[in-house]
Amino acid sequence: MEFNLAVIKGDGIGPEVVSEAMKVLDKIGEKFGHTFHYDQLLMGGCSIDATGVPLTDEAVAAAKKADAVLLGSIGGNTSTSPWYQLPPNLRPEAGLLKIRKELNLFANLRPALLYPELRGACPLKEEISEKGFDMMIMRELTGGLYFGERETKEVDGVMTAVDTLTYNENEIRRIAIKGFDIAMKRRKKVTSVDKANVLDSSRLWRKVVEEVAKDYPEVELEHMLVDNAAMQLVKDPAQFDVILTENMFGDILSDEASMVTGSIGMLASASLNETKFGMYEPSGGSAPDIAGQNKANPIATILSAAMLLRFSLDLDKEADAIEAAVKKVLEDGYRTCDIVSEGTTLVSTTEMGDLICERL
Repeated sequence: MEFNLAVIKGDGIGPEVVSEAMKVLDKIGEKFGHTFHYDQLLMGGCSIDATGVPLTDEAVAAAKKADAVLLGSIGGNTSTSPWYQLPPNLRPEAGLLKIRKELNLFANLRPALLYPELRGACPLKEEISEKGFDMMIMRELTGGLYFGERETKEVDGVMTAVDTLTYNENEIRRIAIKGFDIAMKRRKKVTSVDKANVLDSSRLWRKVVEEVAKDYPEVELEHMLVDNAAMQLVKDPAQFDVILTENMFGDILSDEASMVTGSIGMLASASLNETKFGMYEPSGGSAPDIAGQNKANPIATILSAAMLLRFSLDLDKEADAIEAAVKKVLEDGYRTCDIVSEGTTLVSTTEMGDLICERL
């Protein structure tokens, strides 16, 4: 089969790690009989340098024509880069916000997986980490408190700030459907996280999620208040499969989950719209301090490419193959500098990509 992918290598280590992910995709194509065509686009600081803006309308149009988007990290050093002397709407991150909006990417997927070989890096107690965990956080990305009306004004002589948390049933239903669809590809359990004991928006959230659950009789649904969820993530993370939650709760919980894995350099992510279209990127930043040094860990981007195969192209066997190859490389003791430890073998960015390709 043939697929068209938009590729945005971005800034900093982005070009290095995305190149390794493309190398792995080409190896998958060779093994399984697929051809991946790449349309390389500019976004972020590199786009500012070339065009004066962080994302052009032409790049957006090209992305919309693709089957999916593979993205590297964008941005630079905020204290020294000239990009951050520009107005906020012209800085690198403005391109990311624009493309999410233009592509209607409302569902954010953040997997948090603790590999057995990296349990020593997990900050949790050994009796917790030895059980391992493998969860997917499904965060609503375009609604809620971050996108509600806001204002700061003086009321009776006192400065007062107001942020509005708004969700309608359609916004909740579409993210819930995504969450249950993902659960069907995993262990068939959804934990819906809310604050229904306090918030009207959470009570509506819970009601709609329960309605959606009726269409997925194979999936177990449980509700959990967000404060309890935060506690359970460090007490017993193995209990979770898919965590489904709104924007702000998801922002906080996904960062907490990423830290208990021990290395953000291992974490992939995806943002999906109402079709199978999505944008896939590593969870970490552009790390300008090591850019161009062949030191960066490409595994998060390679695992993002695996997510692309699974969720946008329905190539589950191919995604499984990448994930198994990554696991085998770790079992064989190879590490980039961010995860190296005594008794393991330090490798470069390109060497890690080569090793994963060999095990495909």
